[in-house]
Amino acid sequence: MHRFKVSKFRHTEARPPRREAWISDIRAGTAPSCGNHIKSSCSLIAFNSDLPGVLGIVPLEGQGEEKRRVVTHLGCHSDLVTDFDFSPFDDFLLATGSTDRTVKLWRLPAPGQPLPTAPGVVLGPEALQVETLQFHPTADGVLISTAGRGVKIWDVARQQPLTELAAHGDLVQSAAWSRDGALLGTACKDKQLRVFDPRAKIEPSQSTQAHENCRASQLVWTGIQEHLISTGSSQMREREVKLWDTRQLSSALDTVTLDTSPGPLIPLLDPDSGLLVLAGKGESQLFCYEVATLQPALKPVNQCILEGALRGAALVPRLALAVLDCEVLRVLQLSDTAIVPISYHVPRKAVEFHEDLFPDTAGCVPASEPQAWWAGSNQQVQRVSLNPARRSHPSFTSPLLPPLDSPTVPARPLETMVEDTDPSEGFSSPPSSLASPSTPCSLAPSRSSTSGIGSSPSQRSLQSLLGPSSKFRHAQGTVLHRDSHITNLKGLNLTTPGESDGFCANGQRVAVPLLSSGGQVAVLELQRPGRLPDTALPTLQNGAAVTDLAWDPFDPYRLAVAGEDARIRLWRVPPGGLEEVLTTPEAVLTGHMEKIYSLRFHPLASDVLASSSYDLTVRIWDLQAGMERLRLQGHQDQIFALAWSPSGQQLATVCKDGHVRVYEPRSSPEPLEEGPGPEGVRGARVVWVCDGRCLLVSGFDSRSERQLLLYSANTLAGGPLAVLGLDVAPSTLLPSYDPDTGLVLLTGKGDTRVFLYELLPEAPFFLECNSFTSPDPHKGFVLLPKTECDVREVEFARCLRLRQTSLEPVAFRLPRVRKEFFQDDVFPDTAMRWEPVLSAKAWLGGANGQPQLLCLQPSGMTPVSQAPREAPARRAPSTLYLEEKSDQQKKEELLTAMVAKLGNREDPLPQDAFEGVDEDEWAKYLAQIIVMSVQVVGRAFARALRQEFAASRAAADARGRAGHQSAAASNLSGLSLQEAQQILNVAKLSPEDIQKNYEHLFKVNDKSVGGSFYLQSKVVRAKERLEEELKIQAQEDREKEQASRT
Repeated sequence: MHRFKVSKFRHTEARPPRREAWISDIRAGTAPSCGNHIKSSCSLIAFNSDLPGVLGIVPLEGQGEEKRRVVTHLGCHSDLVTDFDFSPFDDFLLATGSTDRTVKLWRLPAPGQPLPTAPGVVLGPEALQVETLQFHPTADGVLISTAGRGVKIWDVARQQPLTELAAHGDLVQSAAWSRDGALLGTACKDKQLRVFDPRAKIEPSQSTQAHENCRASQLVWTGIQEHLISTGSSQMREREVKLWDTRQLSSALDTVTLDTSPGPLIPLLDPDSGLLVLAGKGESQLFCYEVATLQPALKPVNQCILEGALRGAALVPRLALAVLDCEVLRVLQLSDTAIVPISYHVPRKAVEFHEDLFPDTAGCVPASEPQAWWAGSNQQVQRVSLNPARRSHPSFTSPLLPPLDSPTVPARPLETMVEDTDPSEGFSSPPSSLASPSTPCSLAPSRSSTSGIGSSPSQRSLQSLLGPSSKFRHAQGTVLHRDSHITNLKGLNLTTPGESDGFCANGQRVAVPLLSSGGQVAVLELQRPGRLPDTALPTLQNGAAVTDLAWDPFDPYRLAVAGEDARIRLWRVPPGGLEEVLTTPEAVLTGHMEKIYSLRFHPLASDVLASSSYDLTVRIWDLQAGMERLRLQGHQDQIFALAWSPSGQQLATVCKDGHVRVYEPRSSPEPLEEGPGPEGVRGARVVWVCDGRCLLVSGFDSRSERQLLLYSANTLAGGPLAVLGLDVAPSTLLPSYDPDTGLVLLTGKGDTRVFLYELLPEAPFFLECNSFTSPDPHKGFVLLPKTECDVREVEFARCLRLRQTSLEPVAFRLPRVRKEFFQDDVFPDTAMRWEPVLSAKAWLGGANGQPQLLCLQPSGMTPVSQAPREAPARRAPSTLYLEEKSDQQKKEELLTAMVAKLGNREDPLPQDAFEGVDEDEWAKYLAQIIVMSVQVVGRAFARALRQEFAASRAAADARGRAGHQSAAASNLSGLSLQEAQQILNVAKLSPEDIQKNYEHLFKVNDKSVGGSFYLQSKVVRAKERLEEELKIQAQEDREKEQASRT
């Protein structure tokens, strides 16, 4: 009977929207996890942003008449967010899981209100990172989480697990509740599909081999209780989808093989309609199938080609669909810069509610509480109608987290503004809109933090919006012109130890190790850029492989080179540069018993050098005497790095034995302070920051993630003040600290990105700035002295970037409006690090000193703090001059003023009155762009208005009409009364109808939605003509009343 039954979804079509309907100008990211990276409730959308630990939150529907969407950011974890899920009953209850091994629940506010700064509930920590999360479909407050091989079912209200299922054979990649909430299915990396009845026992009731490949697999349950769908890969690495029946789990009911694409499939199933959408991560195509119930099978429906690569996908809840438009599905595609809603429609002629397409669906009121469900209750959620005429869905607010109080201050969001009318004119927030990409943890005894960073749209400035922000957050790194590059470098030694920066530079020259026998070092003059000759360069013949090298800060011609032969050689470069091969060093320091790691000159005393070696000692040398003076001990393993304090009184080291130490070399060879260092043993660096009060250590955690640790130099034993996770990469981060600005530049050998952070000795400790990204990896990156910066261009740092065959300078500048003034807040007096304060003998004798300071203000420049403030000139509104004029004069002057206002190129811009130092500097840049855009659009509109006015007036002169006043009005406006009524579609002259139709037609004829300025000018002229006619009729009525009285 049903053999030839035709599906009602056979003609379903996918309708990708126009770009105006995209949620554009976002910065999406994808964590290496099993999650879908985007989820939706009936009110909000959450997605992974490009900042670790941060989610983007945006309303599902646009707000207000302009359908504007505001993208806010929720800093919810100190590490990558792996998965998250909205409650099926409460649109504003969000659960998040992370690699920081915790699960957090958040009460999100309505659009336009500030986001929370702390979670309402924290579950965990788990033994491993959290992989997947899912709320229970019938009981409020029941949540499942997977971490590694474990699966837990939580009672969120009590903040404790109801049960923990038996351990799986490998990583659990997916966990899904059946539609009635009785069964739980899991997909595991051991290729097994398991079905649990968690209230009966912790062991699986059934299991089978789902897919033959261990690639990522996911599960979803269909509308039929016994059926579920799995996605995975075959033994031949072909992506496949299988339909299973739990009553006969030994073999699949149906299998569909797609292709061999590497992207894992995301199954999105609507259990009410049986429509299944398959989205492949990294792909640009969606597959739609119908899950047939009478004869279980997967029947293809259609395919949809996407405009960009898919990073994640989610289904919009059925209660939020446009049912009168026969929208049966809506898929949200997450791309790198936009969220694209793709609607699936069934073509129907009648615009009405179709019961066959939209059966009753599960409502938003839970059927039971966690303890009742755990005791055996199988009560189901009451179903509700989708018919708008009968829809009266009760709202539900979960008691798990109390609702947020509405703010009394009107919201003024400064986040990304996304408008449905014209997304191309939107602006996106800079990458530095959050304090850090991974929320820094404030640590006492623990390294985990349960607090998040919330963005408050009800505040005016970025500081009140997202917490403290750095004035360097908009810093821009730029590679200088090719004329300043040194090219044609050959034979570079790219295998220097990880403890070395790879090369070194001062303000005049660069020393680069070469890959040749004898440990040769090339010395290049920075004042002689260009292409190097193809012939061999004159070098320093070190005699042993180079392990580290450093320029003397007080003698720009002296270079210290450490070798694998445990010797330190001091070389003197001729003042004119290296013209010939040098084979004899100025001095040789011997004393270390093993290979030397690193060299560091004293910051204040001349002829004092510190070195570390494989013999686990740090030795301090008197170069003038050519001998060792001090020896520091206490290290149990390899010394990764050492650093002098700014005062030169202390020396810090970080060691492979997992400890950070601070010494006072002149007082004792044993450490003064000692505390726990990075957990990883792959390498580390240390540098003094915050005027010598803190230590910054870059290293690795136990999972090989690169991280920064900030310590108080006086309390190392208490552990770090804060820990900031960055990314996963093999190379150690090399920190370069600028004490004048408090900025640290971090990058690694082989990296393409340079991180910038402003460091603070108190919370939030790390303030992120714009990073610098290069197209190819660099082999080294060093900071040059402050005197090399171009102060007039607000250049606060200049670095040298070593590439495979070239050396190029990189300038870091701060965009400022009034650059004609000296930016004294960016350039405080700098220490003269090139002038020694003490001699080696004086320092060894116990003397201390302070460096002299140098003002960087160029002659002829006034500090911006002393610059006069300029107030923008305000023009009186033109309406003040219209009261004593006739109607015709007012009309002509109004038109002239309108055209002049829109087309005037002499109007002062707001930037003319801006100061160089302002808290809301970034907002001012946006204002400049908006004003200039409005002027360009205004000039085009003015030209169209002039052309239309002239043409319409000529036509009205030829036609004319009865009535002196009405005819005069038609002649003035260029439109007859009938034409104006036809344009605005007004049959009866009513001010309300005229205004309503005018606003509608002006908006729909906007150029951003396919209209033109010409059509908009027609609408404007028609409105003016009808308003003039209303005045004439009112005047005629008054004259008639006066005549009747007389």
